Amino acid sequence: MAFRKVVKGTVLIGGGAIATVFGLSQFSQYRNKHGNFMYVQAAEPVNIPMKNHFPTREDQFLALQNTSEFDVLVIGGGATGCGCALDAVTRGLKTALVERDDFSSGTSSRSTKLIHGGVRYLQKAIMRLDFEQYRMVKEALHERANLLEIAPHLSGPLPIMLPVYKWWQLPYYWVGIKLYDLVAGSQCLKSSYVLSKSRALELFPMLQKDRLVGAIVYYDGQHNDARMNLAIALTAARYGAATANYTEVVHLLKKTDPKSGKEYVCGARCRDVLTGQEFDVKAKCVINATGPFTDSVRKMDDQEVSNICQPSAGVHIVMPGYYSPDNMGLLDPATSDGRVIFFLPWEKMTIAGTTDTPTEVTPHPIPTEEDINFILTEVRNYLSCDVEVRRGDVLAAWSGIRPLVTDPSSKDTQSISRNHVVAVSDSGLVTIAGGKWTTYRSMAQDTIDAAIQAHNLKAGPCKTVGLLLQGAKDWSPTLYIRLVQDYGLESEVAQHLASTYGDKAFEVAKIAQVTGKRWPIVGKRLVSEFPYIEAEVMYGIKEYACTAVDMISRRTRLAFLNVQAADEALPRIIDIMGKELHWSEQKKKEELESAKKFLYYEMGYKAKSEQLTDSSEITLIPSDIDRYKKRFHMFDKEKKGFITILDVQSVLESISIQIDENTLHEILNEVDLNKNGQVELDEFLQLMSAIQKGYVSGSRLAVLMKTAEENLRERVVIPVDRSGGGL
Repeated sequence: MAFRKVVKGTVLIGGGAIATVFGLSQFSQYRNKHGNFMYVQAAEPVNIPMKNHFPTREDQFLALQNTSEFDVLVIGGGATGCGCALDAVTRGLKTALVERDDFSSGTSSRSTKLIHGGVRYLQKAIMRLDFEQYRMVKEALHERANLLEIAPHLSGPLPIMLPVYKWWQLPYYWVGIKLYDLVAGSQCLKSSYVLSKSRALELFPMLQKDRLVGAIVYYDGQHNDARMNLAIALTAARYGAATANYTEVVHLLKKTDPKSGKEYVCGARCRDVLTGQEFDVKAKCVINATGPFTDSVRKMDDQEVSNICQPSAGVHIVMPGYYSPDNMGLLDPATSDGRVIFFLPWEKMTIAGTTDTPTEVTPHPIPTEEDINFILTEVRNYLSCDVEVRRGDVLAAWSGIRPLVTDPSSKDTQSISRNHVVAVSDSGLVTIAGGKWTTYRSMAQDTIDAAIQAHNLKAGPCKTVGLLLQGAKDWSPTLYIRLVQDYGLESEVAQHLASTYGDKAFEVAKIAQVTGKRWPIVGKRLVSEFPYIEAEVMYGIKEYACTAVDMISRRTRLAFLNVQAADEALPRIIDIMGKELHWSEQKKKEELESAKKFLYYEMGYKAKSEQLTDSSEITLIPSDIDRYKKRFHMFDKEKKGFITILDVQSVLESISIQIDENTLHEILNEVDLNKNGQVELDEFLQLMSAIQKGYVSGSRLAVLMKTAEENLRERVVIPVDRSGGGL
């Protein structure tokens, strides 16, 4: 009886919700028919010719300095800023964009990598009958479809599983996900569906199976966020926008209207961060699209203006690919503290996140150990007990600052807007803030519309719907086969180049070096376990990469996938960049130090390295201590109490294993906690204790010593008398 009542109640609620959303959907579609558009279809064709190649950074600086006045100057090179530049230039406006750091160096490269409408926002819209939240989801789903269409090489649909552990939740979540499909309408990627327990475990075998009732699978989009941001910037540059990274706004330029006596913004004083050169960029309209730094630019305009940005830190971690299936994500809809956690395959690794914690605005956010452990704890709740979720398996971690905003025109200044806000100050500064990655294009459209109206600019309608981004024009899912056949690239490398550069992958392949091997013919890898090749470093410089950090984090994604692999690739990357950019030895040294600092603090290397320190406790049981001491003394034959490179080399030579001295030095240095050039017994026991607790994984010294021990034990010593006494 109780079962029937609950099911009946669920059906009634679900039916009412469906009716409500259907009515809202029909109303929204009616508005779209009489306003903008309902389907993702190309807007009016762009009449401006697109350059075959994007200009050099030097050419862009000349354009910034020599143009008497731009129509629009955009401050900020994130997704929204680059979107504004692309929207403006394709409308025929003379456009400039400056970014203090690199394109996508902030929040836009540190997202969950999803292109989505927001399932949780739809839930809030229904529960609270909030039309604004509903409209935001509807808009995001339209933009999701558009983004998947204009950059198919960088994005694609991803099935996401929502496991259900209480029987009554199955119809509840099913109704919610079906509403998500319904709101998407004709732009629904694929219809959601319900899975039985056995089928869910077949598709996601590492899932916690105890008490599992079933699962629901729905579809959202996924992309390579930093490369997507860069594609927007490069497309804008090819259409004629003067875009420059590492160009800081020192202050805004203002002049007084002789008629009204009112001051208004007319440009910005800029500084080349790399050379220190300063120059003025004049523009009829200046747009502030600086994300978390929105208020700092607003205060350049008016010192008395109140802050509208409410920064929130979101931490993500990356784990090995075996933690998730190749093509199935996981959603935890209700964590222990009410947040949502995604667990997603990305670039053959697994991303888990995110957190949502108030923070201070900083250009260098750092992931905390507390946030990393929170995510790991939530992941453990959903994975089988057969899968040991280890702290040592965190290969990278990062924090991104989400720029939530309060609407400056709202009477309730404390209420945070989940949508974006476009505001025009008394002096004409146009500010775009808030919103989400998925809706960058519609945010840019609203911003340029506001700029045109506020400054009486002569421009046509928005033309970015359906406008293909850099690399999309001649891309196809089978393009990588041509790369393999025409250039002799490894299949994995060819697939990576095609999905990163689209039809521009051929330009990278053309400059790839010959390997000297039978196969692959060309394409020297930067590190063995990732498909990034040396030619990408040379091509990345053409894409305005100026530093080693640009290369490891945003041209390639090595830093986001594995900090140790990125660290290993740095010397070769810096050698290539140094040759191309004519760096001195001192400059190379500075680049190496800067990149290592970036990996250490911003990409989680510090948190990872702190799992094994000279103060780490040894919590091994006596039998394990004896076992590990015996292993150690197989190397420390003289009972010195420590081992050196010479000791390790001696043992390895006895079992016919050759490792070069530099590599051995690196291996021992990982465990040499007091940095005295040797590994002492206590340090080795600290390492093995940390491995047992899951704090450390993938220790090369531990694997090497275990392998050597096994090899030595397997050797059979033949007694002399058995061969007749020998000689």
